[in-house]
Amino acid sequence: MKALRRTCFVVPIVGAVLLVLSVPAAANTLCVRPSGAGGCFKTISAAVAAGSPNDIIKVGAGTYKEEVTIGISLSVIGAGAEASVIDATGLAHGVFVDGLTKSGLNNVTIAGFTVKNALYEGILVVSASDVTIRDNHIVDNDKSSGLSFTGAPTGCLSPDGKTLQPGSGIYENDETGDCGGALHLVGAVNSIVSGNLVTGNADGLLISDETGESRSNLVVHNIFKDNPLECGIVLASHPPMGHTAPPFAPHFGVDHNTVVENVSSNNGVKIGGAGAGVFSDGMGTGSVTGNVFIRNKLTGNGLGGFALHTHVGPAFGLPADNMDGNQIVGNFIAGNLADQADTATPGRVGININSGGGGSPVRGTVISHNVIRDEDVDIAVNTPAEVDIHLNDLLGEKIGVADVCAFDGAKICTGTIDATENFWGCHAGPGGKECSTASGADIQFTPWLEESVGDDDDHGRGDHDALNSGSANGFELALLITAKRTWVG
Repeated sequence: MKALRRTCFVVPIVGAVLLVLSVPAAANTLCVRPSGAGGCFKTISAAVAAGSPNDIIKVGAGTYKEEVTIGISLSVIGAGAEASVIDATGLAHGVFVDGLTKSGLNNVTIAGFTVKNALYEGILVVSASDVTIRDNHIVDNDKSSGLSFTGAPTGCLSPDGKTLQPGSGIYENDETGDCGGALHLVGAVNSIVSGNLVTGNADGLLISDETGESRSNLVVHNIFKDNPLECGIVLASHPPMGHTAPPFAPHFGVDHNTVVENVSSNNGVKIGGAGAGVFSDGMGTGSVTGNVFIRNKLTGNGLGGFALHTHVGPAFGLPADNMDGNQIVGNFIAGNLADQADTATPGRVGININSGGGGSPVRGTVISHNVIRDEDVDIAVNTPAEVDIHLNDLLGEKIGVADVCAFDGAKICTGTIDATENFWGCHAGPGGKECSTASGADIQFTPWLEESVGDDDDHGRGDHDALNSGSANGFELALLITAKRTWVG
């Protein structure tokens, strides 16, 4: 959140200098209780309608059956997720931060609620900045019937199965399989998602760009689990609103976001979804660049632990997507499933960097200091560029690094993989007893590490300091690696 600042103006008046301070108006505190007792409002929506910029709305314990639409700068604070419940049964959303019709909307906080039973997103933020969503439980949303990925370019269907969900068909593109998920940021800037539990929805978090660039957002200390249809954490570039038919327009971009210390587990096990990933949908030139995924736990998901997918490019006579400069550092990845379709992998996969059949080169990816185990392929690569993979623990004991370009049937197989300086599970390196191996062409893997990247506190395989909150050595090393690559590149 941006701090409120005083702005000084120097104005000459008859030879004197008058210093004028611009001070924000004092905020009021409004209260909400289901009974309306004590002069409080009975509904959150009524309090929001009566509020002024910078007001604080304190919501007491109870269940509020409503959709809350916010169009001014204010804070809506519940009594805690176990106490204050927004039940959006039969309604589009639980909370809608509407910067689409309220241009310039900023400084909104939503904290301390359970948000449940919405037809689509539990919490939706569109074209707003400096929004904080913290300490909520976002559960059992996406109640719209018939959710199944169809590949249609526009939104998801209303309960009658025939029309787009109300109000969102103009901007929620490529979301037939999840209706935007539990928590959706569209064209969001400088916002924070922190300390939320997100479970039982179609998917977890989606950050997309239909109304403008989504950039410089922070996703930290959340739990995304048991969202069965699609991914846990998604950064996806979609067509601009109004451009869902050829000729497609370039996308605004999902850029320079930070995803740190989250848990994403058991998501996407029905339709197929990664623990975390960056995607472009192939309808125009996408942009997902400069994002950082650091120290997350990605386990048991329906696609890879981390996936990067781009589906257009030179092989189809189209401009390349821009998926450059993303960083995957210090994560723990285990027990995820295989990737599918044009980004398929030969078995369960930890990280998949994949250009599909389009041949868009993916450059500048940092893959470092991750612990990967219980996978058939720890890291899979299919892109016509060099991918650097260093200082990881590749503990799957099957394929540590695979060039899957030929497996995917890509037309452009000119990429190379620099996989030097990794630990492959044993002293002997790739192919040694109880060691992972390399598979495919153009992989350089010598020299390798003879020990795990980090010192194990408990001397167990794959539990080094990058994942141990009690020791910062591994995390500091991961940050150093990230910073170094940023400085030089």
